[in-house]
This record gives sequence, C-alpha cells and structure tokens, in this order.
Amino acid sequence: MSTFGAKDVQRLRQATGAGMMDAKKALEENGGDMEAAAQWLREKGMAKVAKLAERENSQGSVAVVVDGNVGAMVELKCETDFSAKSDDFVSLTQDLADAVMARGTEAVAELDERLDALRISKRENIDLGKVVRFEAAEGAVLDSYLHLQDGRGVNAVLVEIAGGDRELAHQIAVHIAFAKPPYLTRDEVPADEVERERANLEGITKAEGKPDQAVPKIVEGRLNAWFKDQVLLEQPYVKDDKKTISELLGGATLVRFAQVFIGG
Repeated sequence: MSTFGAKDVQRLRQATGAGMMDAKKALEENGGDMEAAAQWLREKGMAKVAKLAERENSQGSVAVVVDGNVGAMVELKCETDFSAKSDDFVSLTQDLADAVMARGTEAVAELDERLDALRISKRENIDLGKVVRFEAAEGAVLDSYLHLQDGRGVNAVLVEIAGGDRELAHQIAVHIAFAKPPYLTRDEVPADEVERERANLEGITKAEGKPDQAVPKIVEGRLNAWFKDQVLLEQPYVKDDKKTISELLGGATLVRFAQVFIGG
C-alpha cells in the first residue's frame, strides 16, 4: 500500500480545490495514488453538485473573441456574482471562447474537466449558456463589443456585415449592446408574437374610448412603434436617433448578429 505525506495532501488540494480532510481521505481511499484520488474527489464532488442542478443560475460571465473572419462568443452561467467575477471563472469563460473560435462549438467539451472542477469548488449550479461561432463569408467582416463589470464580461455582441468595414460593424455592435433587439428583421418576429401584441394594442386602444373606425389605424401605428423596439434594422441609432440602423448601414448589409447578456 502506497504512503503519502502532508506535501501530497497539499498538492492534491491545489489540483482539485478540495478541503484538507477531503484530500487526505481521498488519498487514504486510493492508496496514495494522486490521479485516482483526484478522480475520486471529482466523483464525490459531482454527486453533491448534481443536487444543485435545479437551482437558478442567472449570474455568470461572457467572453467574445474575433480573429480575422472567425468570431466566437460563450456564456458561462452560475448562481452568484461573487463566483462570476472570480479569476478562475472569468479565465475559464475566456478559454472556452478561444477554443470555440479555434476549433468550433464542439470544442467546449475539451474543457469539461475544468468545468466540473469549478462546479465542485464553487458548489454552485454552473453550466454553459449560449455558445456562438461565426465564420464570415468572403468579403464580409466581423466585429464585436464586450461590456465589462467587476472584471467580467456581462454583455457581449458579435456582428457580421457585408459591404462595410469593421468600424461600421463595431458601431452596430455597440448599439445592439445597449438596445438589445431580439430580431434583425420583421420577418424573424414569430407571427403568434405579432398577433398577441396586435390584440393587446387593440384592447388598450378600445379601452381608451377611441372611435371604432379609428382603431385599426391607431393599432397599426402602435404596432409599428413596437416593431422599432423588436427589430434591429428599424431601431433609431443610439448615437443619432434621427437615423435608423438601416440608414446607418447605407449600402452595407447586416448579415447576422448574436448577443448574450447576464440576466437576459
């Protein structure tokens, strides 16, 4: 049977984030085998963490990275902002984004062990949220925006445009970060969502005592105003509300965008 000392316990603690007594117990149970002890701790820890899976995890961190014609964005979710802004949490979020950019969305699996270790050490429901990868078409450009708070990303945007430059893409990314549009065009808005809003506006308009013959026109006007909140291309540009995003684009085309923000 292998023996171990205090230095082995300390080394195992540093590698796994386990407490002293847990690390000692793991080495005892596994004959001093460091690798087996670490796996034992992971299994024990994950059994405890599995019970947390139903708990709300609306906090977290986001990272976005662009390199040439490839961009990636990753959200890592947790329960508390204390965990979300810790160095190990922020570092893992960034490493996940880097992996996705370099090797695709499936590359997040390469960091499963680090993700498991983080769940164990934080004792929180930690999980991946949105994972996005854009590869721009020939002639198109990508840019991004990341809003930081307490050292962690809390609002990330990735934009692809054709027929424009990165500066224009960046301006639009900044706008999206603050305006938070759910859709790019009206065609993307689900029909049932539009009908619900139309019915809601009709009820409000009738309750105001407007003449029946005027209701359809008033509702249509209010529905158009609602679309301006929902549809990126119709939104007034945040830095100059006299022009819409569509007008800001000029001859360029906004191909697609993605956004993730903590609490969204």
